[in-house]
Amino acid sequence: MRKGQYRFVAGFLVVPVALYLVFVIWPYIQTIGYSLTDWKGQSQTFKFVGLDNYRALYHDDVFQKAIWHNIQFLVFIPVITILLALFFAFMVNAGGRSRAGGVSGVAGSGFYKIVYFFPQVLSLAILAVLFNAVYRSDGGGMLNGVLIKLGLVDPSSPVEWLNEPGIVRWALILVVVWHGVGFYLVLFSAALQSIPRDIYEAALIDGAGRAQSFFRITLPLLWDTVQTAWVYLGIVAMDMFVLVSSMTASMGAYGGGPDHDSDVMSTVMMRNFLYFGKSGYACAMGVVMLLLTLVLSVVTLRATRRERIEF
Repeated sequence: MRKGQYRFVAGFLVVPVALYLVFVIWPYIQTIGYSLTDWKGQSQTFKFVGLDNYRALYHDDVFQKAIWHNIQFLVFIPVITILLALFFAFMVNAGGRSRAGGVSGVAGSGFYKIVYFFPQVLSLAILAVLFNAVYRSDGGGMLNGVLIKLGLVDPSSPVEWLNEPGIVRWALILVVVWHGVGFYLVLFSAALQSIPRDIYEAALIDGAGRAQSFFRITLPLLWDTVQTAWVYLGIVAMDMFVLVSSMTASMGAYGGGPDHDSDVMSTVMMRNFLYFGKSGYACAMGVVMLLLTLVLSVVTLRATRRERIEF
């Protein structure tokens, strides 16, 4: 049975590993190499400058501001999305009571799953168009229109949701949360299906309420899934390129307005790479993004690691 097994396994691995090396690892190596040069992007000639690009990054106020914005997204997007998805998943799977007195989802839970998941089927481009219409600052914006009808906003001075420094990032966070909650609800619902109903019913007999069942049963038993979701959402928060570049006021190219208040690392990088022609400098930004994302993933996995609970 074991004769020739290594050749058999190697035969299946050689092609995917070769493709991974060529299309994933090699571009990373190239980017690191270009980050040590003054490459302009179009020219085939460039000069080695060592760590000068990284030293310039240390003094780049726009890039440092963008890092701070990514950190804000990193804190709020995973926390809000996971808490909402966990709550909704719990309610549609174990938040109700069956006629026999057992545990079941709330009434209409099947319909709620479809409604919550619907935003996930929309592409980011459609999402940007949709919320640009919602956030419009003239009379045609849905959000301003509702607030004006309620008397909360003066019709002569509507809120400029995407052009106010203190508001624009929260407006973007709302879009990401609205888009992502449905996916993680389905993810957590699938994990909830593996938890025996007997555990919830035993807790119900002992007098546990919905809040106690959620914090004492659901959250501990779904911790591995929550940990995975946190890493994925952290990667989303470290990117944000599509929404920022398509929804915010332009700072010459690739969004980031007003006054760089919605800039993230990816928009600053692309602006330097394609608009200013500072491709070597942009590659240094890409390397910093890679390192920060790797550190984020490792720290998150280790900080949220706990003993596995068996059931």
